[in-house]
Amino acid sequence: MNRKHKSDIVIILTTLGLMALGLIVIYAIGPMRANVLNTTYGTDYDSNYFFLGQLRSVGLSILAFFLAFKVIPYKYIKRFAKPLLIFALFLSALLWVLAMAHSSMVKCELGECRWFQFGSVSIQPAEILKFALAVYLADFLARKKAEDKVGDFKEFWLPIIIVCGLSLGLVVVAQGDLGTGVALIAIIFGMLFVSNVPAWQYLVMAAIVLTVAVGSVAMSSHRMERVDAWITTLTGGESSDSTYHIDNAMLAIGTGGFSGVGIGNSVQATGYLPESINDSVFAIMGETFGFFGLFIVISIFCIMLLRILKVAGHTQDDSNRFFVIGIFSWTLAQVVVNIMAMTALIPVTGITLPLLSYGGTSMIFIAFAIGEVCQLSCYTSREGIKHENISSGGRQRGTYHSSRRRHS
Repeated sequence: MNRKHKSDIVIILTTLGLMALGLIVIYAIGPMRANVLNTTYGTDYDSNYFFLGQLRSVGLSILAFFLAFKVIPYKYIKRFAKPLLIFALFLSALLWVLAMAHSSMVKCELGECRWFQFGSVSIQPAEILKFALAVYLADFLARKKAEDKVGDFKEFWLPIIIVCGLSLGLVVVAQGDLGTGVALIAIIFGMLFVSNVPAWQYLVMAAIVLTVAVGSVAMSSHRMERVDAWITTLTGGESSDSTYHIDNAMLAIGTGGFSGVGIGNSVQATGYLPESINDSVFAIMGETFGFFGLFIVISIFCIMLLRILKVAGHTQDDSNRFFVIGIFSWTLAQVVVNIMAMTALIPVTGITLPLLSYGGTSMIFIAFAIGEVCQLSCYTSREGIKHENISSGGRQRGTYHSSRRRHS
């Protein structure tokens, strides 16, 4: 381990900045969301309900971030990699069983049961599973690399197939959560990419997963409706109920123009755009802050992601480096998929925008994960990791980061 030095302050500032920006947006559109729900479903939400909920989530996320950054060393977390994963899988399986039994402990929305409900508090086990899988795979891949077992079917691929297959099954099949499934796949393949896996094996596994993913979409009428709606939008077809979400998301971004309509003046948040405080928050921000505002948001994400990638590139311990790559892949996948869905580049899918969307478990765990990355940034070397052989034929593929710049 390298001698401890200053942490990456840019990651800290961008993380806190995104949380603050999300809080401002929820403050502006929360009363509108409450009014829509009260009018439509006869609920009795206070106008500040969603803002106070987001404020609580941000407070807990900041606490989680600094606990990970300053209090809980990652070396202790990875000691419990296997129990942590087993616990996360158990929670996901328990959620499925209780949902089948129609238990009051399970919260369901739009026909999908993805949360435990304890009074006013809800917990989404899939978010715990993301973090647990990243920790487990980082430890597993580092051990197999040290044992020179990378690429071996029995020692390497069979455990990965079982663990990752079970994780994806409990999330995508049991919970119907394709968005979280995309994040899990990104974590898995992002970490495999830098683990010396022979290129042909990597491509074969990618092809298999892609085939299964396409099959899961084709066998789901709900997902196929989203695909049809996306194709209709791309080809300029007639608007319908199935294209309603993406039509209004595009309208929100278009209405914002260059500078936006201003805080508190969103029309789409008054009930036109579904999931305005969750999956669709990017479109609402486009309406509110315009193209300039979206450019700033995307720039902040890019800066944060590049700094996380820099930490990975300057981390010498394999287990730590794989973990950082897993968190990078997780965050990148959610940012890219959410933005592409809101701009009609891919079909609409349920995935939140990290640190910005309304939510509790999702924000807390990604903040905790980034906090661990910040902790590891204190132990990076001044030189990037050298090129590594990752193909069975002895050829070398360039590093994902090879900068020799001094770490700041």
